Amino acid sequence: MTTTSNVLLRYIFTILCSCSSSSTLPLKIQSSNTQTDNKTFSFLALGDSYTVGQSVDRDQSWPFQLKKGLDSLNINIKTPTVIAKTGWTTRDLLRAIKEQAPSNHDLVSLLIGVNNQFQGKSFSKFKTEFDDLLLISKTLADTYQNVIVVSIPDYGVTPFGSRNKITIAKELDSYNTYMQQRCIENNIKFIDITTISRALETNDKALAVDNLHPSEYQYGLWVEKIIPVVYEILK
Repeated sequence: MTTTSNVLLRYIFTILCSCSSSSTLPLKIQSSNTQTDNKTFSFLALGDSYTVGQSVDRDQSWPFQLKKGLDSLNINIKTPTVIAKTGWTTRDLLRAIKEQAPSNHDLVSLLIGVNNQFQGKSFSKFKTEFDDLLLISKTLADTYQNVIVVSIPDYGVTPFGSRNKITIAKELDSYNTYMQQRCIENNIKFIDITTISRALETNDKALAVDNLHPSEYQYGLWVEKIIPVVYEILK
């Protein structure tokens, strides 16, 4: 695809996304890309409840919404491999990866850390384990350039965390700042969705039925921000 075509595609995508009033992605965008038409990419999503999609259907979780959006852009994605579970900390995720021994994938995402903060785990230990997870992600994707890190949303804006809203926000900012810095140092794409979670604080469509985890709608907004990044990686 030419540079002009890339710019045009991103422009059209941005305009259509900004006009969307629901979580449905602009799936009618057509890519002129021919290099990937005959290739199907694999996607490994690593994380916790925010990746597995606690309290929403599987297809409403952000990894599966991402697959749907990329498919519509002629970036064909296999059914995502998800290694994630509600309540997992960085240590839990490390243990699960070791046990499951996933194969290499074309794209690896990492979203982890909220349970370290919630459970009051050592921040220094989180940093060490997060660094280990980054290295493992690189190994599974063959290169840091095929890894994306998604920031931790702010659950302090939910009814569950509202009593400690200020403390939660401050601590999660520390986690996200550290992860972003490590991504900058390793040329990894870091995607801030924390801003979205905070902006939706009073939006009645923001949360799933448990009033804690993101809804299909909120995950859709995440994907609107993630998909252009992944498109550039895989195109």
